[in-house]
Amino acid sequence: MASSSSSSSEEFELDPVFLNSRREAVVIFGLWFLCFIWAVPVSYMMGYGQEIVPGNVPTVFGMPTWIFWGIVCPWLIADVITTWLCFRYIRNDDLGISPEELAEAAGDKATVKEGV
Repeated sequence: MASSSSSSSEEFELDPVFLNSRREAVVIFGLWFLCFIWAVPVSYMMGYGQEIVPGNVPTVFGMPTWIFWGIVCPWLIADVITTWLCFRYIRNDDLGISPEELAEAAGDKATVKEGV
C-alpha cells in the first residue's frame, strides 16, 4: 500500500515537445479568439441593420466598410502575426529516431558484422 501511494505522488516530467506544442496551440487559439471577437461584432455593427442606398455604399479601397474593417483587417493582422510566429516563436523539436532510421541502422550493423 505504501508503494502505491508513493508512486502516485512522484513527480514526473512532461516531454518538451508536448510543452512546446501546448504553448504554441494556446497562442494560436488566443490569436484566433481575438480575431473572432473583433470580426463578429464589427461586421455585425457595421453591416447589419444599416440603411444602405444601393448606389451609395460606403467603401474602403473599393470594398464595403464592414468587409474591410470586419474581415480584411483582422485577416491581415492575423497573417502578419502568424508569419512572425512561424519564423520566430515556433521551435523545431528533436523527435528522436524514426523506426525506419532505427531499422536501417540495425541493418547496417548486421551487414558490417556479417562482412567481418
